[in-house]
Amino acid sequence: MLTALFLAQSVVAQNAENILVVELGGRIEGRVEIELFDKIAPEHVARVKRLAREGYYDNVAFHRVIGGFMAQTGDVKFGKMDEFLPQYAGLGGSVYPDLPAEFSKEKFRSGILGMARGSDENSANSQFFITLGDAEFLNGAYTVFGKVISGMDKVEQIHFNETLTEIRQASAEGKPHANGAVRNPDYMMRVFVKVDE
Repeated sequence: MLTALFLAQSVVAQNAENILVVELGGRIEGRVEIELFDKIAPEHVARVKRLAREGYYDNVAFHRVIGGFMAQTGDVKFGKMDEFLPQYAGLGGSVYPDLPAEFSKEKFRSGILGMARGSDENSANSQFFITLGDAEFLNGAYTVFGKVISGMDKVEQIHFNETLTEIRQASAEGKPHANGAVRNPDYMMRVFVKVDE
């Protein structure tokens, strides 16, 4: 009986080691839980967990949001809310080196997490996005490393609100045509690995 209980507790702890928890801030408040795909993208999962455990993701903006497509965050250099600079957000990474791609056959559909990167497929670092709908054109081109397992209704409420287009010209609502950049973003208030809760 004790052995079965120990094994059950061990499985729960293993599962909790690969659940990322994001507490949202801004106009939306709530909790999002993400299952991390450590078998599919072990290096990317290890990086995200490390950055979370070291507090880098706390108070980081969703700096790029395109309705029906994706919400991007994780710029730990230029995306911190206490010094948020919309013109630079999305250009930064972390203190760690870029990661080699870990492409898989996992499909981009609503709730999937992918690592953002530049034109070099091996340039993912700290930024990631959550898809808000199917995005087949991303399949095999960006590393998939997780999926939202609870709180997707909160993710879908993340706003694009004031865009850079509005800041510069006081014009247009500017979703995709401003490439989704935002001025007063929603953000990740706190990010941690569930086993550490």
